[in-house]
Amino acid sequence: MALPPDDMKTKYLLVSGGVISGIGKGVIASSLGVLLKTIGLKVTAIKIDPYMNIDAGLMNPLEHGECFVLDDGGEVDLDLGNYERYLNITLTREHNITTGKIYQRVIEQERNGDYAGHTVQIVPHLTDELQRWIQRVSKIPVDSTHERPDVCIIELGGTVGDIESGPFIEALRCLRRRAGQNNFLHCHVSLVPVINEEQKTKPTQAAIKEVRSAGLSPDIIACRCSHELAKSTIDKLAMWCQVEPEQVIAVHDVPSTYHVPLILESQGLIQILKDVLRLDALSIAPSLVQSGAKTWLNWKNLTTTQDTAKTVKICLVGKYTALHDSYLSVRKSLEHASMRCGRKLEIIWLESDRLEPAMEEKSPGSFHEAWHLLCTASGILVPGGFGLRGTEGMVAAANWARKKKVPYLGICLGMQIAVIEFCRDVCNIKDAQSEEMVEHAEHRVVINMPEVSRMITGAGMRLGLRNTIFQENSGFSKLRALYEAQAPQIHGLPAASDTTTVATADGEPTSKPSFSSPPIISERHRHRYEVNPKYVETMAAHGLDFIGKDESGERMEIMELRDHPWFVGVQYHPEYLSRVLRPSMPYLGFVAAAAGCLDQIMVKATGTVNGNGNGPVNGV
Repeated sequence: MALPPDDMKTKYLLVSGGVISGIGKGVIASSLGVLLKTIGLKVTAIKIDPYMNIDAGLMNPLEHGECFVLDDGGEVDLDLGNYERYLNITLTREHNITTGKIYQRVIEQERNGDYAGHTVQIVPHLTDELQRWIQRVSKIPVDSTHERPDVCIIELGGTVGDIESGPFIEALRCLRRRAGQNNFLHCHVSLVPVINEEQKTKPTQAAIKEVRSAGLSPDIIACRCSHELAKSTIDKLAMWCQVEPEQVIAVHDVPSTYHVPLILESQGLIQILKDVLRLDALSIAPSLVQSGAKTWLNWKNLTTTQDTAKTVKICLVGKYTALHDSYLSVRKSLEHASMRCGRKLEIIWLESDRLEPAMEEKSPGSFHEAWHLLCTASGILVPGGFGLRGTEGMVAAANWARKKKVPYLGICLGMQIAVIEFCRDVCNIKDAQSEEMVEHAEHRVVINMPEVSRMITGAGMRLGLRNTIFQENSGFSKLRALYEAQAPQIHGLPAASDTTTVATADGEPTSKPSFSSPPIISERHRHRYEVNPKYVETMAAHGLDFIGKDESGERMEIMELRDHPWFVGVQYHPEYLSRVLRPSMPYLGFVAAAAGCLDQIMVKATGTVNGNGNGPVNGV
């Protein structure tokens, strides 16, 4: 099976890592993409994960971090979320390659007789299939231009030298040769530790030696360090690693990962990329150049104001808070919203079972400390999760937020928790429960979706991009007003009577709708349980409105309380579509309410308070 010819040469930018795992390859890869976008290039990204899993859907979030979900329902590595957020692109499940996927593909081809009886081996069959996969996926349009990308960023997960990375490194070595001169750039991320106040270069020297022994030769060495590299350290690394000093890039610790593109740009990295990849020879549309320049200006203005801003304190009540990456997209969405509100974000990570009565007996100190943290927060967020553990603590948090008028946002399980609490405390259904928690409960206000099989685990949920229709009774909704004010992007299918051309936050032209009927929005989902429609009328009679439903009108998607600063639950995961320069609307409204600036945000977005025509605030 011959490799396909590449008549239009794609530029490849490989990012690998050495010394330790978790060194920040994903952020650096995304930041390199941002720099390429600022000069008008179309950028895509592929993540290679050497683990045997087919995808991230069944991986423990406390071990691997969150599972990120794409439009097509792909359950992928969290780094694809970084790519989408930084680069404002829409990827597919094909953009995440795992050892499990690639072996499965080769074995299927062998069973189909595609290898014509040949002995199937790691080299060349597996490595050739990897190259075919990368070549094919690198051509898929991923942005609003719907055109083939100019540059494909490839992040190789894990650490070079790991036994499971061997076939991938060999495939990338071959790909570099096939791509040809000026079409492949390799950035290797390494660590420069500080011991006794001295920056040590030996780990990076050893890492580069390991890479070269595998057949790759880095063009850029990105050095992770606690402080800026001394000139003597840069010179030493350049000499022993056989690169020029300007090819040694220092990526020191910064208050926010959004500063990393600024660090790279300040060290002349754009010019290095242009020189090695001959980017000046590419034909770039003037509109994309202008859009890139505007994006860069907005990025710098938005990300640098965080350092001096007032703080907004959000309490995240979850089940996996021991590893913050379990909620990476939630954290990033809160950051995006905080930057838009001109606030510095402080997250209180609170394990939900610490709020339960059993904890008061087991560890009174931990119990009372947890409640103090909850009670002093400006906003309470309950994210998604699975299983019974800690859910009663989440119910207690939702009860506090509702009664004390503290802004609340419930995501997926968080919305179901708010429904359970409301049914118990307001509707007087004392034993209201979820079928997930108590399978044979009498009052199951949350039930298993009938079309989802309990027997299938992998991809056995309602996944991917789905439509939500705002209902006729949703005119009061602050969330609806924010959605209506947001110019539609790739996602969101509004029922508009006419349109006006406007510019988005990242400088790309789009159309802002003039709604004549309740809008339709599109958001990504990942769940197998839903609100029981049999209890919806009872909850509505007691004041809980379900303002958004699916296209059938049977599945509850959005709930919102009327007489509350912000009490919203959504069945979908809005964090998957939040972008640095275009924050998610549920998160923006929630953070704005917690920061005390929701009225100003509403006025800025809609021209009226709460989007309902009540007039201006403070003369605005």
